[in-house]
Amino acid sequence: MSNLPRILIVGHAGQVGVELQRSFFDAAELICQDRDTVDLAVPDQVCAMVRRAAPDIILNAAAYTAVDRAESEPEAAMAVNAIAPGILAEEAQRTGALLVHYSTDYIFDGSKTGPWAESDKPNPLNVYGASKLAGEEAIQQIGGKYLIFRTSWVYGPHGNNFLLTMLRMAKERDRLNIVDDQFGAPTSSIALADATRAVVAGVLVGRYGSSDSWSGLYHMTCDGSVTWYGFAQAIFERASDLLHGKVPEVRPIFSAEFITLAKRPRNSVLSNEKLFTRFGIELDSWETALDEVILRLAERKSDNTQGREL
Repeated sequence: MSNLPRILIVGHAGQVGVELQRSFFDAAELICQDRDTVDLAVPDQVCAMVRRAAPDIILNAAAYTAVDRAESEPEAAMAVNAIAPGILAEEAQRTGALLVHYSTDYIFDGSKTGPWAESDKPNPLNVYGASKLAGEEAIQQIGGKYLIFRTSWVYGPHGNNFLLTMLRMAKERDRLNIVDDQFGAPTSSIALADATRAVVAGVLVGRYGSSDSWSGLYHMTCDGSVTWYGFAQAIFERASDLLHGKVPEVRPIFSAEFITLAKRPRNSVLSNEKLFTRFGIELDSWETALDEVILRLAERKSDNTQGREL
């Protein structure tokens, strides 16, 4: 019988879930669930999933992330982002398991000029942000052993995200208009998963004391900030080889020129001071994290090319 902890990864096929599997693969017995096996909008299925798995740790990487579609599907967003996390928290508290849950910078309205702290008052501008805030509040109200990590602008080598969208659109268009008045911290799924493992590993060996002292809400993003336009420029500067030199012209525009169903915050940069002070964890700069993701994509492309040649 294994002495490793049992970890249930909810949303294992998403961009964060894939990296959590990589980061924890040698540290736990992993039980992976996704939308193909469990409908998180159905409370009974959520309960049954946890009880079958009997985990020591739940890593909830699942979410309703269609920010604009959520405006017309508020009940679906609330079911996955608010009600399901509350059920996970209840099940975790029932057995003494640790729940790790991810939230978003979009719970803030963007009005602050500096980085947002955990103590700042949330005021989401859209349904997605409101649903994620409701999920945070549900977990905090239930209590138990939990870690909520608010993160931002998540991207990586898997799933649907801004980086992969830019690379795809670069092949289809010669010019791209990208918003240049919204600021945030692009955070790679790789960095997010590795930081999660570092915190969880410390918790398991008692490095941070009891759950009464470390349970709570923390911001967890890569260091620094940039606009979507600046992020797009950085992507194309690094991805020229991946695109065979076909790099589009990138034009900065204002948010008012790019109308979306859901309103976005102008400044959603999060302060990571609390995370560092409590756990000693500090993520790389967003530029360094981007370099790593581009390298991973290049290696994957090389492997695929070699496979075809064989």
